[in-house]
Amino acid sequence: MTTTIVPAAPQDIAELRQLYFEVYGHGYPVALGSDPTEMHRLIADPHCHWLTARRPDTGELAGSAVVQTDPGNRVGKLVGLAVHPRHRQHGLASRLTGAVTAEAFATGALDSVHTTVRLVTQAPQRVVTRNGYRPLGLMPNAADVSGCETLALFACYAEGVLDRREPVAAVPQALMPLLGAAEDSIGISYAGVLPLTPVDTEPPPPHPAGATAPETARGTPSAAPSAPHPEIRTVIEVITAPGFVRRRFRDLFPDPAGAYVPLRTPNTVLTPPDGEFEIYADLDPVAGSCALVAVHPCPSAATRALDALMAALNRAGADYVETLVPLSDAAGLQAFLSSGFVPSACYPAMRRIGDRFHDYVVLSRTDRQIDFRTTAVSPLLQPYLAAYLTSWTSTYLPRHEVVR
Repeated sequence: MTTTIVPAAPQDIAELRQLYFEVYGHGYPVALGSDPTEMHRLIADPHCHWLTARRPDTGELAGSAVVQTDPGNRVGKLVGLAVHPRHRQHGLASRLTGAVTAEAFATGALDSVHTTVRLVTQAPQRVVTRNGYRPLGLMPNAADVSGCETLALFACYAEGVLDRREPVAAVPQALMPLLGAAEDSIGISYAGVLPLTPVDTEPPPPHPAGATAPETARGTPSAAPSAPHPEIRTVIEVITAPGFVRRRFRDLFPDPAGAYVPLRTPNTVLTPPDGEFEIYADLDPVAGSCALVAVHPCPSAATRALDALMAALNRAGADYVETLVPLSDAAGLQAFLSSGFVPSACYPAMRRIGDRFHDYVVLSRTDRQIDFRTTAVSPLLQPYLAAYLTSWTSTYLPRHEVVR
């Protein structure tokens, strides 16, 4: 079957909505496949690459793929890959993926493009790996598409990026299985990284608003380590007012480096009644997921309230919560690990600072039962599945049930 790949245009929106409905039904949880206003915005965005495939004889829309970009952070994301059921089995998904990824990198504005793929079959995994994407990890229960699904994270890099990674000396012990999986699946080395015990990485106390503290790798203030504090048991208030949240977020974090979560815009703020801290999040109750974006006045301010935070997000409709933490931030990683978050994916060379690239880690927590029985995990992802199961077991099973 012959198809022509061309950029999407505003007049395609009605057909594109029908395409996503034909592929995903009513369960597609992404606005670019269902919201005409958002679709029009993306098509008009000069930093967004949206390609469609059409049959030259009939003009029928056969497929679609999008790469959204954050040129300030030099990161892109492949989303919305869809091929009409009548046009499958001809390699069109691979052609679209390759074309839109190549177009995005051709601008010279990106260091990497990442994507998440469903694991209902191995076919999507093969499509992205054929086009240079490397597996980075698994996010169990990350989306509610047709039921609660596990997603896999992949990334594709510009030439030379992985060769300029900043080394990390030590990480919490719980990260070691994930780093081993990354070595097996990507071919990078963490040979010199030492494991740290929880005592070595005690989370720092909250830092007073307005005070000055040293900079962390995230570019946000962090306090000096001291004895751990008890968990906050207060109720966390959830404010879902997207316009207000965006304005306040811009006021508190005018420098994009102060809250590094590329391609995420907070729409929700979570705070205790006394306003001791504010956690900014991208909450998607339709997909049942939430990404933590930033904390004011500093990341350490909320480390004592992560359990209360999870309870609040569960009430707001998010059964899955993830956060992005620099691999070099041992105290920040340990704070989330101590609150039931599990290392899910390693994103090497995600952030560019000067001429060097810094690795990041996705930590996730889900309060739904995880069921991998219907998950189609390819051999490239098997090391990540083993690493996740090891970390989940050490987090949630009593020690006498783990050690024989």
